[in-house]
Amino acid sequence: MTLPEITRPHRATCHCGAVELEVSLVEGGLSTARRCDCSYCRRRGAIAVSAPLDGLRVIRGADKLSLYQWGTKTAKHYFCSVCGIYTHHQRRSNPNEYGVNAASLDGLNPRDLGDVKWSDGVNHPSDRPAR
Repeated sequence: MTLPEITRPHRATCHCGAVELEVSLVEGGLSTARRCDCSYCRRRGAIAVSAPLDGLRVIRGADKLSLYQWGTKTAKHYFCSVCGIYTHHQRRSNPNEYGVNAASLDGLNPRDLGDVKWSDGVNHPSDRPAR
């Protein structure tokens, strides 16, 4: 399957448009798409693609972004406080990356991503005791 072309940087928005991001994905772009089965992500249901920390810029609506954290409080999940759409999160698995809601990227239908890999968030290494 050929993935759609996502130019750099790319525009991403929440549903109501209060939050607008400029996103440059990591090398591999849309092929980094994945879902997670941790208790939060499986309820959220979003597909995330990867961007480096310096690859995401809030263009508009920083004051409309709300932060949600739980558990280890390593991951930082952001969503629009107006429409409730998850836009991005700073990852627990790699705090030097953002996961960006693929559905928030202009012109992309997540269905076009085909079968998306799953990450095992239920058994995340950060949740295991050190040996």
